[in-house]
Amino acid sequence: MGSLSGKNAVVTGSTSGIGLAYARAFAGAGANVVINGFGAPEDIEKERTKIESDFGVKAVYSPADMTKPAEIAEMIALGEKSFGSVDILVNNAGIQFVSPIEEFPIEKWDQIIAINLSSAFHAIRAAIPGMKKKGWGRIINTASAHSLVASPFKSAYVSAKHGIAGLTKTVALEVATSKITCNCISPGYVWTPLVEKQIPDTMKARNLTRDQVINDVLLHAQPTKEFVTSEQVAALALFLCGDDAAQITGTNLSIDGGWTAE
Repeated sequence: MGSLSGKNAVVTGSTSGIGLAYARAFAGAGANVVINGFGAPEDIEKERTKIESDFGVKAVYSPADMTKPAEIAEMIALGEKSFGSVDILVNNAGIQFVSPIEEFPIEKWDQIIAINLSSAFHAIRAAIPGMKKKGWGRIINTASAHSLVASPFKSAYVSAKHGIAGLTKTVALEVATSKITCNCISPGYVWTPLVEKQIPDTMKARNLTRDQVINDVLLHAQPTKEFVTSEQVAALALFLCGDDAAQITGTNLSIDGGWTAE
């Protein structure tokens, strides 16, 4: 019996990167999972069936668009309908855009705030009634080292992640007596498609080579000079779902190679 046997999780932005690592970690501990995110349908189906065959749990896919509140509520409802309850909610969907603020496209600002911040509000709002009814819940938000410190050219992302840290604290206080915890995890640079994709833009914005971006921009911030792995982030999330973490709530847990210690 896995530690999450009989529990059901919804993980947004889980078709690749950190989100997929969360989904696989929960499934490995015995939870059924709802995965969500964009990608080629055949790739998503491959990951979904792999979760089921690797771990002997049920996995369903929600195509909910994280900019659409009604679809987010439907995703939570799908989890409740498919499995009977949503016990664990991980708000992980995120996008990035790098630009000086005076050139920052307004629609990119709106999109990042919607996907990286507002989607978490909508999902939590929809999930809490079921968690309260069951008398147990775990809400985990993927924040970022950028929930604590800033970097230039990332105004929308940094604002959204600071917002996630505030939302986490507020929700934790509201559900403190309901056996529901709410925490955020703040990774430093994790080697994911999201990070890889922003390298060309950063090369252009800062007039650097690929290697310079990796070593002088990305890993510059991390004293360990190593990327965090998706699996390490997922292991922390798994711990937060356990009984030993029942009194950890409203916290922002850094996993950033020492970045925010400086």
